[in-house]
Formats: sequence, C-alpha cells, structure tokens
Amino acid sequence: MLDHEKLDVYQRALELLDQIDLIREGLPAGCAYLKDQLDRAAISVVLNIAEGAGEYSPADKHRFYRMARRSATETAAVLDILARRRLAPTEQIQTSKVLLTRVVSMLVRMIQAPMRSGRGMGKGRGTDQPA
Repeated sequence: MLDHEKLDVYQRALELLDQIDLIREGLPAGCAYLKDQLDRAAISVVLNIAEGAGEYSPADKHRFYRMARRSATETAAVLDILARRRLAPTEQIQTSKVLLTRVVSMLVRMIQAPMRSGRGMGKGRGTDQPA
C-alpha cells in the first residue's frame, strides 16, 4: 500500500469524488462547463493529496496539501453555484459539502503540523483523531 492510500483524508477525498460524480451525472444539458470545472476541482483534491504524501520534503508536502485545500474550496464554490441555480438536488450538495468540510479540516491540520514532527506529513493517518 502506498503512503497516500493509508491517509484518511485521501479516502475521504475519494468518497467526495464519488459524490461529485453523482451530482455531475444528474446535471442538465447545457452545463458542460460546470460539470468540467467541478470534475477538475474534485480530481485535483485527490491528486494533490496523493502527491503531497509522496513527497519527502515537509515543505513540499505542505505545498501540495495547500493546493488540495484550495481545490476543495473551488469544489465548494462550484457546488454553491449549482445550489444557487437549482441545478442539483440540495441533499446531494449538502452531502458533498459535509465531506468537503471534513477534508478541508484534515488538510488544515496537516498543513499546520510542525514541519519537524513528521505529523501530517504522509506518514500518519491524516485524520482528525489523535495519532
């Protein structure tokens, strides 16, 4: 098993991606640009977490985790647009936002972890539970 696969934050990001896929499948015709933006942002969360976990340098790990956090925020913004325009079911959007909040919370903790401790550096669980 690779380092990123051991991280709870990575597993939750994959769950988020599954939820985003459900939303994308239900979007009406004419929303290709929003489907694409939502897909790219959600995929970026997953990929940046994996890239961060694969880095050795704590500074590089933090950089990738920050990029994942920014992509999660972008994903949330697209969901807000979908909600505002009533293009997706409220329940699906809320489920996604709950997952996003959890992922962002875990990423913030990983980013804020002291660089010298190794905590949040792809070695641990990346959970919001104590190690």
